[in-house]
Amino acid sequence: MLTDSYEIYRYRDSYLNDVALHHHDFYEVYLFLNGNVSYTVESRNYQLMPGDILLIGPLELHQPRITVEKRPYERIVLWVNKSFLEQFSTPQTTLTHCFDHSVPGHTNLLRLSPAPRQHITDLMERLVQESNSEEYGADLSAVGCLVQLLVELNRQASSTQHHELTDKSGPIVTNVLNYINDHYHEELSLDLLASRFFVNKYHLSHEFNRLVGTSIYRYIIQKRLVIAKQLLSDGLPPTDVYQHCGFGDYSNFYRAFKAEYGISPKDFSGLAQSGGSAAS
Repeated sequence: MLTDSYEIYRYRDSYLNDVALHHHDFYEVYLFLNGNVSYTVESRNYQLMPGDILLIGPLELHQPRITVEKRPYERIVLWVNKSFLEQFSTPQTTLTHCFDHSVPGHTNLLRLSPAPRQHITDLMERLVQESNSEEYGADLSAVGCLVQLLVELNRQASSTQHHELTDKSGPIVTNVLNYINDHYHEELSLDLLASRFFVNKYHLSHEFNRLVGTSIYRYIIQKRLVIAKQLLSDGLPPTDVYQHCGFGDYSNFYRAFKAEYGISPKDFSGLAQSGGSAAS
């Protein structure tokens, strides 16, 4: 993000290059408007319909898969910093609640009935307009619209009876993803995972690449780095972080972190603690 508060964009594309599996250091609200897109969030794959809303947290690896066709790919994407949401939260109202994957029944996808879907769409369209306006009070109007939007998203996330409207990545791949997410701090490899789940390693590697969009090795590294960034932001020293995240030694951790984010763990930690803008 270019700011320390929020950013919102309305996109319309007829062609896009493939988007790699990635994560952000902020919360994302994604409103799908048009096109042919499936969206992977961790072990869940959502085949999107116009009006669908995805709520994606900072630690969740995700990736859109776009089918090129005559219809343009349209969406509104909102990014919000955690600190910005926290300053508007109260003891009674936590605006980040709808992103919390630890909440029982949590799903990334909101597929709402027409009235609330249109209300949220209108709020996001208005937020785009106010954020790009130079009219008097547009900045305050935009913030008010943003808070109203987050309140409505949390209401819908907590009150709507959701079904897990996903195509699971397949039982083997889903189980492997869940295992990696729970055991990222331990020794992990393709051979170990194939042995644990009683599957041929070549078949597992092929299915994982096909359904997740990256290799098992690459996914493990990304998951460890996501956790490492969080721990560094929380103030844990870099020399302790690598041990918590499953890297064999500090030099391996340093190389992986620098290659992924273009900054050393120590420098990232210093920026995070000083409130500066670190890698995203």
